[in-house]
Amino acid sequence: MTIRFWHACLNTMLLAVTGTCCQGEENPWAAFRGPAGQGVDAAAKPPVQWSPTENMVWKAPLPGPGASSPIVWGDRIYLTCHTGFFVPGQSGGSQEDLRRHLIAMKLSDGSTLWNTALAAKLPEEDKIRDHGFAASTPAADTERVYAFFGKSGVYAFDHSGKQQWQADVGSKTHGWGSAASPVLHKDLVIINASVESDSLVALDRATGKEKWRVGEIRESWNTPIVVSAKSGRLEMVVAAQGKILAFDPDTGKPLWSCKTDITWYMVPSLVHADGVIYCLGGRSGVAGLAVRTGGDGDVTGSHRLWTSQKGSNVSSPVIHQGHLYWVHEQQGIAYCAKAETGAVVYEERLPRAGQFYASALLADGRLHYLTREGKTFVVSARPQFEQLAVNDLADRGIFNGSPVSLSDGLLIRSDKFLYRIGK
Repeated sequence: MTIRFWHACLNTMLLAVTGTCCQGEENPWAAFRGPAGQGVDAAAKPPVQWSPTENMVWKAPLPGPGASSPIVWGDRIYLTCHTGFFVPGQSGGSQEDLRRHLIAMKLSDGSTLWNTALAAKLPEEDKIRDHGFAASTPAADTERVYAFFGKSGVYAFDHSGKQQWQADVGSKTHGWGSAASPVLHKDLVIINASVESDSLVALDRATGKEKWRVGEIRESWNTPIVVSAKSGRLEMVVAAQGKILAFDPDTGKPLWSCKTDITWYMVPSLVHADGVIYCLGGRSGVAGLAVRTGGDGDVTGSHRLWTSQKGSNVSSPVIHQGHLYWVHEQQGIAYCAKAETGAVVYEERLPRAGQFYASALLADGRLHYLTREGKTFVVSARPQFEQLAVNDLADRGIFNGSPVSLSDGLLIRSDKFLYRIGK
């Protein structure tokens, strides 16, 4: 049995005795895209194939839609959704009826442990195109669960569902809503509040008190990542319109910036390996680049390693053994590129794929690309294209959230259901 299995068993026993979640920071998938925000779980062993009747552990209805991804803490799943207004397939509702929900569910069977509903700070947008009002993935630690709901603020709850604090990070809204997810660093919760206040905001985990704020973060929907440069210096890196920006995550002090030559808003989250940041974004012209960490000031001329015309405007990539893998959100083309040069190794159109908003997941040497219609293309994570399976959940719902890795399976959510896939 694996170490992670014994951790899960121990946490279940502790939960039964104490009524609280006690697993430490080693939790495998406790924030957006899992450990370090990279979308990679080398230890997981999910099945290659599944369907509504094959390798389906359970299927649980959700009270409302959401573009966020679930997270896992011990024997619990946390995820967000919204109800009351602009719900796909439902008529009626009003902004006054809008509620954001943070839900705790049992990993073993999908049953709901608690469901906390929060009224929205009004006025909100008349509608949020494609993504709804719950697009940010929560994050969890030993003491609390953190959820970001745009202009309504950042909330912290204990693991029994009791609210601990709420903090405002700005009052602006956007027709695409908010999407960036909380990042936990030391004693801080870091929020990309580009939509709400053109800012990055760091809050104290215990109190919600603002610790630092930096401005000029514009047209940025991606979740920041914290990386270690080769010098050992920690850098918090985020993509904004036209630039990649790096800050000291402890203080917010600017460290370096790099021009991207991408003229669009920035949605895909960054990935990194061996001291290099990899960035995708845009729909035309430059759509990808690599920049070395560890610089100071404008590093465009000194640290930008390459640019590429190939990229994605929504879904985030993964990096694996010297290669960058991703899928184009509109064209349904799967890409592999050399991380060192950006040279495309393959570009293969996935048959009848539709759109991809979910970020790529790498588990057990396989790439998982989830379409908005609920099909998951499973592709070998090597520089020779090999499609292993196409798994259709036949949900008729909308799948905007990214798949989540478990030790023996996956979690996949639509606007209607949460699925646990396993052997």
